[in-house]
Amino acid sequence: MRQHALAAATALSMTFGYATAQSATPLTPELENTVEALIETSLNDTVGLQFVEDLTTEVGPRLAGSEQEQRARDWSVRELADLGFQNIRVETFTIPFWSRIEDDVAITAPVPQEVVATALGGSAPTVEGGVEADVIRFENLRELAAADAATVAGKIVFIDEGMTRTMTGAGYGMAVRKRSQCAIVASEKGALACLIRSVGTQPHRMPHTGIMAREGAEGALAAAALSGPDAAQLPRLLDRGPVKASVNIQTDTRPNAPSGNVIAEIPGTDLADEIVLISCHLDSWDLSPGALDDAAGCGIVVGAAKQIMALGQSPRRTIRVVLYGAEEVGLFGADAYARRHSENLTNHVLAAESEFGAGPIWQFQTNFGDAALHYARAIQTMLMPIGVVPGNNEARGGPDVGVLRRSGVPVVTPAQNGLDYFDYHHTPDDTFDKIEPEEFNQNVAV
Repeated sequence: MRQHALAAATALSMTFGYATAQSATPLTPELENTVEALIETSLNDTVGLQFVEDLTTEVGPRLAGSEQEQRARDWSVRELADLGFQNIRVETFTIPFWSRIEDDVAITAPVPQEVVATALGGSAPTVEGGVEADVIRFENLRELAAADAATVAGKIVFIDEGMTRTMTGAGYGMAVRKRSQCAIVASEKGALACLIRSVGTQPHRMPHTGIMAREGAEGALAAAALSGPDAAQLPRLLDRGPVKASVNIQTDTRPNAPSGNVIAEIPGTDLADEIVLISCHLDSWDLSPGALDDAAGCGIVVGAAKQIMALGQSPRRTIRVVLYGAEEVGLFGADAYARRHSENLTNHVLAAESEFGAGPIWQFQTNFGDAALHYARAIQTMLMPIGVVPGNNEARGGPDVGVLRRSGVPVVTPAQNGLDYFDYHHTPDDTFDKIEPEEFNQNVAV
């Protein structure tokens, strides 16, 4: 299997003109042997996957700002200490808090029936007992924005835009706009509530939640996401005449709730002041244990760091593992880290993040200065035997380390195959059984 992967990677590198070993910095035989040994042992790693299993089993859902997220921080500190990490600490910050108390959606006429839906993160509450009104359907957000306010006022808006399935998740950016904007635009036009087709790719009655606005806990209007089949039912009913629906969303909000970033290190030697940061986010949505989003990422980076620790020799630079808090509700942990470490971000020589599930990594992108591109080629060359093709030098680094990239920190993107990621993303179905151990360990190796 690895031979086939190497052949495919080599063919792709030749086809697209990627630089290969000729332009890479030559590795010393000792270093090359170390890298190959790390890859080999990582492909048989047990630490990372056990970390994910234990986190999702012993802690479960970890909504940002909740007692469950606090329990996850406490649990992580103990686990990292048991694994032998040093300089373990929690860097705290506060966030606006939102959680659902009740979220019921139903079609009340012409044929009363329940609808499988979930409140979107940051949804405003309806009046006690909910609202009931005619449903008005829009194909997409642009159509709603162009609508006459008089046709929308007093109604429940429904945006029926789907999401395209891709390996890279490229369909998400377009589809997610309705999640953040529907309540704002519908509120300006006098609507009573907003419903959207879930931002996801699976066909089951499984709604996808997600944050509406990253700057605060409560949005402009009550809003919920319908499962795919329920979103398909509404147009069929509307083709037959007017449809009434009821929406009852009740929430709990607080202006300040505790969160924090969990940090652990493998101290370096002669270049200990220079930081190589590998990261994930510890929080999840409340609907599931968040196995793919992002307990898997935490297990991957912890497993990788433990493999380096197991070499028995200290790295020259300090390897810092960061389990960011409060990513789902607004990148609060990433922003807090960047502010707290603003004076020494120039010492961060590399940052990476695992935050797209546990599918196999197929490409390795960098974002290095021109003078360092030969290091990129060296890394990419070493990864080709495990099915990873060289990528470009335009890596964005992921949501959390993207904050560091914008501050000038070099980043890499180990690009995972996310073809089925949005089948589970932000749903109750994001559970531990969805992780394939062999693919997970390839992530640890990369």
